[in-house]
Formats: sequence, structure tokens, C-alpha cells
Amino acid sequence: MRRPVKVLVTRLLVTLTLVTGTTYVAWRWLFSVNWENWWIAVPLVLAETYALVEAYLFGLTVWRIKVRGEPPAPPPDATVDVFITTYNEPAELVRATAVAARAIDHPHTTWILDDGDRAEVRTMAAEIGVGYVTRSADWVGRPRHAKAGNLNNALFETQGEFILILDADQVPDPRILDRTLGWFEDPRVALVQTPQWFSNVTDSDPLGSQAPLFYGPIQQGKDGWNAAFFCGSNAVLRREALMQLGIVGYVREVEVAVGEALRTARRILERTAKRLPDSPARTGVLAVRDAALDARRRLAAGDHIADVTYDFQRAVDAVSGELVATDMAGIKADLAELAELHSADDTGGVPIATDPDLGLPVVDEVALERLAERDVSPLAALEEVSRLVSAVELDRSGEAQPVMPLATLSVTEDMATCMRLHALGWRSVFHQEILAHGLAPEDLRTMLQQRLRWAQGTLQVLLKENPLTQRGLSWGQRLMYFATMWSYLSGFAAIPFLVAPIVYLCFGVLPVHAYGLTFVSFFLPYFLANQLLFLVIGYGVRTWRGQQYSLALFPLWIRACVTAAANVWLRRPLGFVVTPKTRPAGGSRFPARLIWPQLTVMALLATATAVGLTRLLVGAEDSGIGVLVNAVWVAYDLLVLSVIIQAALYRAPEPDDTVLGEEVRA
Repeated sequence: MRRPVKVLVTRLLVTLTLVTGTTYVAWRWLFSVNWENWWIAVPLVLAETYALVEAYLFGLTVWRIKVRGEPPAPPPDATVDVFITTYNEPAELVRATAVAARAIDHPHTTWILDDGDRAEVRTMAAEIGVGYVTRSADWVGRPRHAKAGNLNNALFETQGEFILILDADQVPDPRILDRTLGWFEDPRVALVQTPQWFSNVTDSDPLGSQAPLFYGPIQQGKDGWNAAFFCGSNAVLRREALMQLGIVGYVREVEVAVGEALRTARRILERTAKRLPDSPARTGVLAVRDAALDARRRLAAGDHIADVTYDFQRAVDAVSGELVATDMAGIKADLAELAELHSADDTGGVPIATDPDLGLPVVDEVALERLAERDVSPLAALEEVSRLVSAVELDRSGEAQPVMPLATLSVTEDMATCMRLHALGWRSVFHQEILAHGLAPEDLRTMLQQRLRWAQGTLQVLLKENPLTQRGLSWGQRLMYFATMWSYLSGFAAIPFLVAPIVYLCFGVLPVHAYGLTFVSFFLPYFLANQLLFLVIGYGVRTWRGQQYSLALFPLWIRACVTAAANVWLRRPLGFVVTPKTRPAGGSRFPARLIWPQLTVMALLATATAVGLTRLLVGAEDSGIGVLVNAVWVAYDLLVLSVIIQAALYRAPEPDDTVLGEEVRA
């Protein structure tokens, strides 16, 4: 299909899908929610609303699909560092990638970034003539930040103008720099991302590793909105952009720390003021409280942090000076009272002794208690406030290095880093050409670990730096990032989609209050338009696996949401699991423990169909259309969920003896 025709057909199908979808969901809310069975009816219509929002976000993505042509010629004088990140992968696998990286055509320097600090990898790097970088001593006893920390450490050990990042298993094509560097002729381009493609995946791809829909129409659509994002490997980044990001991030984190100190100072001052009677002291404390509020407003408005803190400290010093004068008068009054106590007799006063050496009165416990009843000077509170603001660490001693160019707020550094780059005004490019070949997970357990980490990292970014509220992003960029994050909430929507046909077929509980043909007349056009859109968008590529896993991994998506929220809100650790790049040992047993929720649901769906048909035959159910519609619904669910059985039964083919790097060139 010619591109202009495909764009026109795509936009027509997007419009048709959204019109029919909006009509269907509006009908559901207004006319067909069976409120008598609200416990299943409301979750089902909410799930359908979630799916409609997802359809809008997908339609918006593919509306601006950008198919780039040939890249410009690379600048011949561009200096490049090739980073190969590794932690515990086999040395021979790292060697194959490093040898291929060393052979890249464009002049460059290859570095192995060994986060495992292994002697055999260091020796191997020297043997093949590539650089070797591991963490400096500054990282000992401080947060390591996984892969992001590894890359941040290496950025300060190297100096190339551009950086090609490769995972340990991603063997590059010799032309990878010649095919990507030309896009950087635009001085605002910070990133060029290429697809990830895996050489050990069969045509059936039961583990859904290739992701042709994402590394195709979705990234191309995001590219049309200047929102194609960094995927962690097979990408070239501009060092200048990363360093600017690191410096801006450092300044912002210091501003946040100062803002928190000012917020705490305001609370201290308010509490102090409440304990003071109306007096010059209380007026002074409230004046400093107002200065703290004004300082926070100035920070939010973008005023220079040094000016803000300087002016605030001056306000504290001015009030402190006034209060010192007041306190001196109070001290004189206290000394006079002590003199009176000293002269009192045993029946009416408090005995006070005199220090024979200093000639000063010595206060015993009774006198001390009496003096403690007097109003406490607010100077202590002002001193604490001043200390809080001045104690903000500019060198961030809790971190190995104060400037962290790659984002460390998530277990996946890529999306957050790119979103921050876009917020600073940088541009990105998706170059749709396979220029590196990697290794995908070869068993279900490894695939689930990988998908869980991706989902957790994405949701951490959503909860910590929601793109919808990020300054600097265009509205299109906000929605493109949010679309990816929104997709990981599908696990919750899957539950009513799976439960609704079961409760109807088994118990006759209707979540939809409508005649069967009426439901079909509203739903079927929406469903068919949506499927036709996927067919046109994915023409020539296999997108069905992605649709299957969106539903089939619903327990994983729910777990990712719960654990990411617990990490962000309750500070519970997630850990960081490096995806294994080696063939798992054994693996002959069916991994039922990994997918028991899906197996349970599939058994319930099959049983429900049998029960529903039986109820129809014996006359316990009189709606043949209702049973038919729900039986078709069950069949579709089972077809989608069947991928998890295929994945569990999958056994990767035995590799041949060809070295991966040579195999790529064949």
C-alpha cells in the first residue's frame, strides 16, 4: 500500500474506530448498565471506558506516523564512544559484542562498562584492544542505580561527542554509526533510536519478543509527535544533551531540597508563633515565616536559588538581631529576679547559692523549674531555621557524583531520561532499520522477569514524574508518554472482561441490560473497526502477539502496578533483575506455578461455556442469543490467553556453533 493511501486509510479507520467506540461506550453508560448487578456491571463498563481511552491514545499515536527516508551522511569528524553495558553476562557473549563494536566502520572508541568489576572481562578487553570502565571508588557505600549508574559513571570517564549504547548481547552492524549519525546534523537532536531485533527468536515468536508493532508504527507515530523515546540499547545520544540534562537535574534537585527546607522552616516558625503571646518576638517570627513563604514562591517562579536563599537568610538575621536586643533586656530582668531570690529567707523564697570563684548565682532545681515557666526565646527556632536552609548539600554527598545525566528515579533509565530531554526542548529520531542483533529471553520465567521490570520502571516514572504535568513537554508529547504508561493498567481492566461471561453463563447474571442483538449492533462495528485498524497499521508485520500479551499477562501487569506504587509511596524496594542472556538449565517441566492465574481463568471460562449451554438445553436460560454472544466472548478470551500455554511449552532451538557476531554478518 502506497504511503499517502495508507495514511488516508489509517486516519479514516481511526476516525471510524473512535466514533463507533464513543457511541458504544456512551450507550453503555446511559442505557445499558444493569444497576441491579452493579458489582459486575460497573467494573465492566469502567473496563470498556478504559479500553476506549486506550483506543483514543493509540489513534492519536498512529495519526502522525512518520516514515523517515534515507539518513543524511554522517559528519566525518564526529567523535563517538561505544558503550557496552554488562553486569554478569558471560565473558564470551560480551566478547562477541565488543569485537563487532570494534569493527564498526565509523571512527570511534569502544568501551566495556563492566558493572560486575570482573578480572576476566578486564583481561579480555585488553586482549581485544577495547577500553574497560568499572565503577570508581566514589560509588562504594552509595546508591548504585543499576544500569543508569553504570552509564553515568562512564560518562565522566570518556569524552566522545556522541555515545552509542549497546546491551551486552546486542551485536552491532558495522554500518550502525554511518546510518544514524547523519540525523544529528539537526543540532537539536539528542537521540536516535533504532529497533531491537533478536536473532534467537523463531517465526512463531511465542514469547512475543520481537515487538514489531512497537518498533514500527508506534515508535513511528511517536516520532511524528517528537516523542520517540530511548529504549535502553541500540541508540545514539548526544553527550551535550545528556550533560545539560545532568546539570539541570542537579540544579532542580537542589531547588527541591531548599524548597523542602523552607517548608519545614515555615512549620517550625508557625508552631513557635502559636506558643508566643502578642509581642515583638511573635511579630518577628511571623515575619520570617512570611519570608519563607515568599522564598518558596520565588523558587517556583524560577528565581535564582542563590538570590532566594541569600534574601531569606538576611530576613532571618534581621529578626534575630532585633530579638537579641529584646532578649538582653529579658536577661537583665532575670538576673534582677535571681538577686531577689538570693536575698529571700527560707520561708518565702528559693535559696540560691553563689559560686565563690565567679561570683554568679547558682540556680538549684526549684529555681530552674520556676524560670522554665517563663516564655522561651524564639531565637532557638530561628537558629534551627537558618541551619536547615544553609545545610542543603550542594555536593550531594549521599551520591557517588552530584551530576547524574541519566535518570535514576526508575529501575529502567531510558524512558525517564528521554522524557526529561524532550522537556528541555531536545528532539529525538526513530530510525527504522535493524542495525543490531540481540538475544531475547528463551523461557517463560525470564520473559516474565523482563516484562515485570519494564512495567515497574514505566509505572515508577508515571507516579514520580507524570508526563501530563511535566513542564516543557508539548501536549502531544505528554499524551505519547502517557499512552505507554496507560497501557500497563490493562491488568485491572482484564478482570471484568474475563469474569463477566463466566457469571452470566453460570448464574444468568446480566451486567448489560439490553437485548442481545441491540448489544451486538452497538459493539460489533466498534470491534471490527478497531481490528481493521490494527490490520492496516500492522500490514506486513505480525501484531497479533502484542494484542494477546496485553490481556494474557494481566496478573503481571497488576503485580507491576502494586509493587511500583508500594515502591514510590511506601519506599519498598523493587530490586533490579538483569535479564539472563544464557540458556536456562533444565526447563523440561511445565511451569504451571508461573501462570496459575491464567490457567485458572481458562479452566473457569471453559467450564462456564459448558454450564451455559447446559442451562440453555434444560430451560434454565431462555436467551439463546445471550448464551451465544457470551460463548463467542469466551472463545475469543481463550484464543487470546492460549499464547501463555504456547509460551510455557516453548523450548528454544539449540544454537549452532556459529559465533553470534559472524552469524549476523552472514
